[in-house]
Amino acid sequence: MAKEIFTHVNRKVGDLLSDVSTGRIGLPDLQRPFVWKDSKVRNLLDSMIKGFPIGYIMLWESPVDFDNKTQIGTNEKAFSRPRDLVIDGQQRLTALLAAIKGVKIKDADYEERHIKISFNPLTREFAVWSQAYERSAEWISAINLAFEAAEKHNETRFRRSFIKNLNQTRERNQQPMLTDDEEITIEENLKDLLDLIYYQLPTLEVRSTASEEDVAEIFVRVNSGGQKLTEKNFIETLLSVYDNEIHKSINDFCRDSRIPKDNTSYNHIIDVDPVHLIRAVVGLAFRRARLQYAYMLLRGKDLETQKTSSQTQTENLKRFREALSVVTNLNNWHTFMNIMAASGYLRKSLVSSENAVVFSYMLYLIGKTQFNVKPLELRKIMCRWIFMATITGYFTDSPESTVERILTDMRNLSRADQFIDLLDREIRNNFTDDYFNSNLIRNLVTSSTVSPSWKGYLAALNVLHYNVLFSTIPTVAFLTPGSSGTKSAVDVHHIFPKKHLTKLGISDDRDRNQIANFTYLDYQTNIDISDDAPEIYAPKQRADLGNDAYARSLKQNAIPEGFENMSYEEFLNERRRLMAGIIRKAYDHLSKASADTND
Repeated sequence: MAKEIFTHVNRKVGDLLSDVSTGRIGLPDLQRPFVWKDSKVRNLLDSMIKGFPIGYIMLWESPVDFDNKTQIGTNEKAFSRPRDLVIDGQQRLTALLAAIKGVKIKDADYEERHIKISFNPLTREFAVWSQAYERSAEWISAINLAFEAAEKHNETRFRRSFIKNLNQTRERNQQPMLTDDEEITIEENLKDLLDLIYYQLPTLEVRSTASEEDVAEIFVRVNSGGQKLTEKNFIETLLSVYDNEIHKSINDFCRDSRIPKDNTSYNHIIDVDPVHLIRAVVGLAFRRARLQYAYMLLRGKDLETQKTSSQTQTENLKRFREALSVVTNLNNWHTFMNIMAASGYLRKSLVSSENAVVFSYMLYLIGKTQFNVKPLELRKIMCRWIFMATITGYFTDSPESTVERILTDMRNLSRADQFIDLLDREIRNNFTDDYFNSNLIRNLVTSSTVSPSWKGYLAALNVLHYNVLFSTIPTVAFLTPGSSGTKSAVDVHHIFPKKHLTKLGISDDRDRNQIANFTYLDYQTNIDISDDAPEIYAPKQRADLGNDAYARSLKQNAIPEGFENMSYEEFLNERRRLMAGIIRKAYDHLSKASADTND
């Protein structure tokens, strides 16, 4: 008979929460955004008091060869290292800890808040806290107050105080006082509420000898929803319990990236997720791109010998911590964000791939800290790299394999010029004549405004500082974050308006909303043109601007001369070719700037 690598036991909720509080069980969700709505927490408690099942908990024992007396990082709990890591059931335990113990959770913006669940001892109902329940004498405004009283052995006083207050309120409102039966009901329901700490949760305790792959496979097989346990789950769990200082630094950086404030990681390009920083750190410190290496390293594995030890874990965490300080250095971070903007990608809506941002940042840091590339040279090569990688979807298919290949190619390099040559060669291999003359044009045959080719075209307009159609103001001025206020000063307009196309018999939105039919117009021009056909509004705009300015405006916005007299299909084909030309011109502009720097 095969030897089981897990033990199946029933654990009391109170014992589990106590183990989390003392640090015996590591629960990372307390440091990262809690995704459940408060109503789901209410439903969880309601299921428990009714005796319904609420799922199971999966714990993974720490490696047996770790000395749990050795503290890594900062941890003020009774256990310097957890004995078990919560692999599944994190949200349930976090919900219970927040509602029963009053522990604060973090919202989507990493701001701390309480989850307050109210309880009516007469009706046995749970409700999400509101001012109405706070003021009502019939409700316990937050159940953690009852559990706090019980912990201090004051549950009898708490119950009597509740009944006294309810009777006084009824008397003031000239309502009947509580009957004996109602007082008994209150007592019984309060007891059932407090007895939730004895609720039995099925728990799978996976032994330390199980590998990461074993744990993931167990998770998939026992999870009825078919949810996949990812490397991200492992890594954030391991970081939260093996080094709180690292985990806090990561989450602080992620939180600050979302909230406008000076001298923080806030930016207009990406909301940083912990996995973004982990990828950058592992690439910088260990020259690895696959997340699976991250959790191996954090568990103390030597990737060469494949052996796991506390000493190796300490060394790996030291390298991780040092690289994290580089990754989260605000000078590095904002310098790179400025490079993103110089590449045309000034705001989040223009970025179609977060991987392009994260892996490019990793390469930027490697170039700066390990190859000592001069700042101006590094800026130029990274502008071209970002422009190429984002438009081509370079990091879309098998991104980890792609980056692993690049990092492997770097192993034998030692000089700054070799680093630049490597990236330059990769850029030229992707930005070929065939790409601009054929592949890119095919990519522009789409109605998706989230496509890299459309966003790349807009980035190209920013790089070239080309004006919005029929305007003297550059597109970049309208797309700069914060420039438009609450009402956008620039709108996406159909060059061949939808109503006009409908009259021509073209009614399918996939045809009418081709990105080659889109352009930006300033707010007033958009109103003036409205649904006019091209043959109506084009002569008016020519008359207003003059022939030279009109022709220049069409050229800068990749619109063919005489477009108003073309068939729709002819127009789309020609405009795609011109849009690809704008993108190539922007790349040539970035390349020329780079060449001028080297002169």
